[in-house]
Amino acid sequence: MNFAVSSRLLILILLFNLTPAQAEQPTEDHIRKIQTAAIKHKKSPVAHWGFDPNDYTQWSTHSLRLIPVYTFGTKNGVPGYNLKSYKGKNSPYRDKKKLEAIYGFLPENTLNPKAKYLDQTNLYDIQEAALKAGKKNIILFVFDGMDWQTTRAAALYYNAADKYNSGRGTGFHFQDYSADGTSQFGYMVTAPHNDGSNVDVNGQRVLNAGGKMRGGYNAKKGGSNPWTAGSDKKYLIGSPGNKYGEHAYPDSANTATSMTAGIKSYNNAINVDPNGAPVATIAHEAQEKGYSVGVVTSVPITHATPAATYAHNVSRNDYQDLARDLLGQTSISHPEQAMPGLDVVLGGGFGTMEKPTGGKSHGKNFVPGWKYISEETINKADVKQGGKYTVALRTPQVKGKDGLKQATDAAIKNKTRLLGVYGVEKYAAHLPYQTANGDYQPAPGLKNSSEVYSESDIAENPTLADMTESALAVLSQNKQGFWLLVEAGDVDWANHDNNLDNSIGAVKSGDDAFKVITDWVEKNSNWDETIVILTADHGHYLNIDQPEALIPQKKEAK
Repeated sequence: MNFAVSSRLLILILLFNLTPAQAEQPTEDHIRKIQTAAIKHKKSPVAHWGFDPNDYTQWSTHSLRLIPVYTFGTKNGVPGYNLKSYKGKNSPYRDKKKLEAIYGFLPENTLNPKAKYLDQTNLYDIQEAALKAGKKNIILFVFDGMDWQTTRAAALYYNAADKYNSGRGTGFHFQDYSADGTSQFGYMVTAPHNDGSNVDVNGQRVLNAGGKMRGGYNAKKGGSNPWTAGSDKKYLIGSPGNKYGEHAYPDSANTATSMTAGIKSYNNAINVDPNGAPVATIAHEAQEKGYSVGVVTSVPITHATPAATYAHNVSRNDYQDLARDLLGQTSISHPEQAMPGLDVVLGGGFGTMEKPTGGKSHGKNFVPGWKYISEETINKADVKQGGKYTVALRTPQVKGKDGLKQATDAAIKNKTRLLGVYGVEKYAAHLPYQTANGDYQPAPGLKNSSEVYSESDIAENPTLADMTESALAVLSQNKQGFWLLVEAGDVDWANHDNNLDNSIGAVKSGDDAFKVITDWVEKNSNWDETIVILTADHGHYLNIDQPEALIPQKKEAK
C-alpha cells in the first residue's frame, strides 16, 4: 500500500470512526461524508476555510486571491484579445501609469516589477477588442467564487487522482479543451476600487465616495500566483470591519462590473463608477452594433453577476429595479427612458417572497411579493400581455427542461425574446445543487443544516446546461452575432456555506454548461469568429490540507 492510499485510509478511520477493513471498502457519497463530519466536529484534517486550520468554518466570505483565467478563440499573434497583451511583461501591475488609470490612484504596495498577472478590467478590454475586431460571438463564462483551490478540490474528486499542484490543471473540460490550439491561461487581480461606500438607493447617489478602505494587491503578502501562498495568511481577507489586511477584498457586484464595464468601483456597485455615475457595459456596446445580448445563471437573475451584464444601480440589493433594467422597463436608474433590454434572460428568482424594508436595501418603488423580480415586471414583459418576451416559469408537474424547450421553440418561431425564471423558492430561488456525486442530496453546511429537495424541485427546474443551450439557440438567430454571459453562481453560494459537497457539484454542473458552449461552437461556428473567456469573479478561502482524502476509492471491478 503506498503512502497516499494509507494516509487516505487513516483520515477515513479518524473522521468516520471506521475499522481499517471498512475504510478499504468503496465509500458511497464520499464527499458528503467528509463534509458532514467536518461540520459535526467543527474541524477537519482534510480542509478548512480561512487562515485557522483548527476551525473548519473560520471564514465564510470572499478573499483577495488571484483568480485563474482561461480564454478560447484567442491567438498569440493577435493583440487586444490575446491574454499575452495583459500578462507577464505586459502586466499593468508593472506600470505605475497603468495602475493609476485602472484604480484612479496608485494603490499602496501594489506596483510590482515582477508581476505576471493581469487585472480583472482587462477581461473587458479583451471583449472590447474582440468586438472591434469583428468577432461574431463573444461569451463570458463566470464560475462565481471559484478560485484555484475550489477547482482543485473538485478535480481531485472527479479525477480520482492528484494530477496537478500548480498551473492550469486538468480533468475538467474547461481545463483540457484546446479550442483548436487557441486556448490560453493566466490569472488576475480582482481587487475593488474600495469598500465601505454608503448609498441612497432612491436618489441613486453615493454618499461617501471612496468609502472606508481602498483596493490594491500586495503580491508578497497575498501570493504571486493562485497556487502559492503569500507571507501573510490574514492579508487576503482585509475589510473595514477587521484589521487583517491593507486592501479590501472584493464582492461580486464590483468584480462583475470590472469584467463587463471595464472599471474598478466600490463593492455593491452595479455598473456605476465610485461616484455613482452609470457606465456602459460591453453588452450595451454590442447591442448598439446590432448584436443580440443575453444572460444565463443558476442563481436569481438579478444577483450581482447577471445584473451587471446590463443594469445600473448604486446598490446590488435593489433587485426589482435591476430586473426592470434587464428587461427594458423604466426603473429607479432609468425613470423616463428605459434601456432596450436583454434578448435572453434565464435563471433563478422564482417565488421567493419579501416585504418592504423601508428602502434600506431596495427603493420605495418596491412591489410586495417576489423578491428578485416582481410578478408585475414579468407580466409586463410577457408577449401575451403586449411585452417582448416569451416567458417560461417553473410550473407544477412540468419538467423544467421540457417547459424551457417549448418556450425556446416558441421564441424562435415567433421571433420574440426569451425570459425564464426558475429555482427552489424556499432556498433563495437558486437551482438545486447537484452535489459532488450528482444525487441532489446536499450535506450540511455552515449553519449545520442541509437543503432538502423534493422530486418536483429537481424535475421542474432545468439545469444550467439546459438554459445555456436555450440561450444559444435564441441568440444565434441573429446573423450579426451575439454577446452572452453564463454564470455558475451556485459555486459561490456553496463556498459561502463552507460546503465542499455543494461546491464540488456546482463546479461539475458549470463545466457541463461550458461543454454545451464548445459543442455549439464546433457545430455552428468556429474559433476564428467566436471567443470565450472563462473565469471566476473572485475567490473564497478554502485550504486543502489533505488532497488525497478528497480522492474517492475506486470500486472493485465486477
